[in-house]
Amino acid sequence: MADARVPLRVLDELLWVLRRRGVRIATSQAIDVARVVAAVGFASRDTLRDAMATVLVTRHAERARFDAAFDSFFAREPRRDLWERLAAKGFREAELDVLRELLESLANASPDGAVLGALAGRGAELDHLLQLAGTTRMLDGMQSSLQSGFFVHKVLERIGANRASGKLGALRVRLADALGDPRAAALAAAIDAELALAADDVRAHVRGVVDEREREREAKSRGTVTDAALATLDPAEVEEVRRAIRRFVQRLRGGERVRRRRARRGKIDAHRTLRLAMRTGGVPIRLARRARRRDKPELLVLCDVSESVRSVATFLLELAYASQELFAGTRTFVFVSELAETTRLFEENPIDRALARAYSGEVVPVTHNSNYGRVLRTFEDHVLPDVSRRTTVVVLGDGRTNYLDPAEDVLDRIRARARALVWLCPEPRSGWAVGDSAMPRYAPRCTQVLEVRTARELEEAARLLVTLR
Repeated sequence: MADARVPLRVLDELLWVLRRRGVRIATSQAIDVARVVAAVGFASRDTLRDAMATVLVTRHAERARFDAAFDSFFAREPRRDLWERLAAKGFREAELDVLRELLESLANASPDGAVLGALAGRGAELDHLLQLAGTTRMLDGMQSSLQSGFFVHKVLERIGANRASGKLGALRVRLADALGDPRAAALAAAIDAELALAADDVRAHVRGVVDEREREREAKSRGTVTDAALATLDPAEVEEVRRAIRRFVQRLRGGERVRRRRARRGKIDAHRTLRLAMRTGGVPIRLARRARRRDKPELLVLCDVSESVRSVATFLLELAYASQELFAGTRTFVFVSELAETTRLFEENPIDRALARAYSGEVVPVTHNSNYGRVLRTFEDHVLPDVSRRTTVVVLGDGRTNYLDPAEDVLDRIRARARALVWLCPEPRSGWAVGDSAMPRYAPRCTQVLEVRTARELEEAARLLVTLR
């Protein structure tokens, strides 16, 4: 008759291997996995993988890691537990019962005895020991594979491998009393060999962490679409980034709806609640609430649409177009050497048509050289009176003035009236002091200055704008 504990042991080992490979598994999820396995069984590996993924994988990016760990676990040779390995070496069941009792006795007597049993058992027990010791955080300090030997020593020391080896002498003495010298020596030598194999497993674990981080660094160096410079994207990648921006805005809208719903309930007014409690002998049966008043902020966006920054401006204008629900009033302006408002253009046209008209020269001449001084002074004369403490002003531009008047003093007056003045620059800071860039003059006058060369950096800038509301 098959041992009913075998599937449970296999599942336990699988869960700890997944944890060691970076898959986060809570206790409640482990219980759900056990129920899943009971329902689908081990007959079909693909079915089991998909069923477990529905419970354990919470983000799309984690699925590849889960699949790799799952497949590597079942691709290896089945790992026998300690007692099966010792039985294969010729030890009798009675001898193994004595060893089992002695290991349990040592484990109950001291933590080092428990570590000895876990190391000898290897498999899931060793994985559990590594997890409890916090070795993942310890290995965060490892920068290259050349340091693996040092960190292996640290991990073995952290889990108590050296102290557990010291317990082997006490185990040998007790085995000699129970079994006699020849059999006790052979069994102790077998346990010593298992401890050496456990140390090898730790080395393999550290090497696996190194390899995984090397792969992550390589993937990061190759980059994804969201990490690529916006100016280098092909049309298909541009559309992918636009979809990502829309998904991001949808998440922001969801958070805003939750905040509104909570705001409608109001905040508990402790003073009024206590006064009402006087009617019920001091028991606060009825809670009094104070309505929250939160003025919806305004967003005002100025975008340089000259050729040098057009790729970034496209995505910022689309972000502003999609985020109108988050702000009471969103006004958009485009400029090169002249400033023009495009708020109505974006309200009355689909985003693609509005962008095409903005870049066609229909709104402002796009073939002229940038003139930030003229644009800022025009803004001050015609728009600044409408700016209030509810307004967040966002300027997107590289600050290249073509050696014309930068009019940096206008930014002081904008910041004095606005809630915040944020400048998004598609150039790295290292290039600000080169040529005709006025960014060294503009930056100190802004609330925040951010580099936005990639979609990810643009998303981070959008998150900041939401926090400034």
